[in-house]
Amino acid sequence: MKHILNLYENINSTARNNSDCPAVILPEEIFFTVSIVGVLENLMVLLAVAKNKSLQSPMYFFICSLAISDMLGSLYKILENVLIMFRNMGYLEPRGSFESTADDVVDSLFILSLLGSICSLSVIAADRYITIFHALQYHRIMTPHRALVILTVLWAGCTGSGITIVTFSHHVPTVIAFTALFPLMLAFILCLYVHMFLLARSHTRRTPSLPKANMRGAVTLTVLLGVFIFCWAPFVLHVLLMTFCPADPYCACYMSLFQVNGVLIMCNAIIDPFIYAFRSPELRVAFKKMVICNCYQ
Repeated sequence: MKHILNLYENINSTARNNSDCPAVILPEEIFFTVSIVGVLENLMVLLAVAKNKSLQSPMYFFICSLAISDMLGSLYKILENVLIMFRNMGYLEPRGSFESTADDVVDSLFILSLLGSICSLSVIAADRYITIFHALQYHRIMTPHRALVILTVLWAGCTGSGITIVTFSHHVPTVIAFTALFPLMLAFILCLYVHMFLLARSHTRRTPSLPKANMRGAVTLTVLLGVFIFCWAPFVLHVLLMTFCPADPYCACYMSLFQVNGVLIMCNAIIDPFIYAFRSPELRVAFKKMVICNCYQ
């Protein structure tokens, strides 16, 4: 985020005086390449679901929501690089009104990516819970129309929250609320998953075939959750340290990895589609059909 990056630049000189850790600088080409690959991969997921009626079910709608979140995280960096390029070429006035507005829009995409990912994973966890323990009533409880309504409300809330967070990003309470949302939502997902696996274990003894048939999806989304935590947690920790202990030498040493944490976030968008393809035979077949059709056209 530009707001975070600007704050990071303002405290960087003070932090450098208190720490022996030099800032890790990565070439912009790495960010741009990873972002492009992330956008293309998740676009393939969306196209695969859109072109195959067999994939147009609530579960894959929720996976598409997560793919959109990943794509927004990659698109953020692409748009940021375009703005920097236009400014360096003289088409944008530095710190002008248009650039400030554009920065706010781009920052909103970044926040929207995080909020969308958290909410999508939460909805997917709830969907898996219903699939496993209410299998006979699943198609009555979770219809495609109801799934689309849920996603509409979800993204409307995320959009409003993202705009609010960017607007008041310079206030400490906003930073606290933003960073607190991350562990709270993850705690909800983890509790649901633990409860789900404990119930599945007990159900397996009574009806072995039912849980085993549906647990594959739960395992897939557990992997997705683990990858999400691994890729996003370092950035959230960075925001906390930069807010509450910017001059501390240990905090400053960790904050020298700012760009590495940024690459991790964008790697999440690259890893997730591979998880979908590896764990879902239906999606894997859809990807193969898309590739083969494009090769023969």
